[in-house]
Amino acid sequence: MKGEMKDGVRLPSRENTLPKRFYKAVDVTHGPDGWAVQLDGRSIRTPMKSALAVPTEALARLMADEWAAQGERIDPSTMPLTRLAHGAIDATAHNREAVLAEVVKYAGTDLLRHRAEESALARRQADVWDDHLRWAEETLGARLPVVTGIMPAEASPQALDALRDRAASYDDWRLTGLMQATALSTSAVLGFALVEGRITADELFAHSRIDEDFQTEHWGEDFEARKRADHLKGECLAIGAMLGALAS
Repeated sequence: MKGEMKDGVRLPSRENTLPKRFYKAVDVTHGPDGWAVQLDGRSIRTPMKSALAVPTEALARLMADEWAAQGERIDPSTMPLTRLAHGAIDATAHNREAVLAEVVKYAGTDLLRHRAEESALARRQADVWDDHLRWAEETLGARLPVVTGIMPAEASPQALDALRDRAASYDDWRLTGLMQATALSTSAVLGFALVEGRITADELFAHSRIDEDFQTEHWGEDFEARKRADHLKGECLAIGAMLGALAS
């Protein structure tokens, strides 16, 4: 649909509000700031006018693929790796303390800690989530006890400090991946597991949706819920791709 009518006035569609593609050739180059995507021989800048340069050629080429795949209009929603790069350069690099605080906030009410009352769902949660919590205690030094019911339970200051210290050891790129993975899954433990290479991006998504998948099995799923789930999975996979490219 190109646009909608309202009181005789045609409103522009979302597609028509997106910027037009202004370039033909997409390439990757290496410079003093790192690896960069070039459009018709010109480097790109972030929304805050910083150089859009990344640490590895592999990540730059994945971003170049996003730019090359654009049609007549440039749609940022189809460019998750470029958006992650913007976040690392424009946001995380200048607001590390705020990002660390947000990760710790999620850890305080981590998804993996909050369980259903004794039931088939509770058993499924335990089968998947208990191992992650043991890993968090043994590897990250953060003991996060399980609770049941709807009331949140606070984590100990020692556990939260351990997670904050671990996150603070990451560079801006991995910290960005951690923050985004944590927000998408509502679990700092799963976010750390992804960044540390313990789980894949597919597993991050699947393990964060134990409750939703259980409900879908019993009650079915509507179109909008499926659409939201597909979007979340795509975002998770982009984070995994970024982390993999950083290690290349």
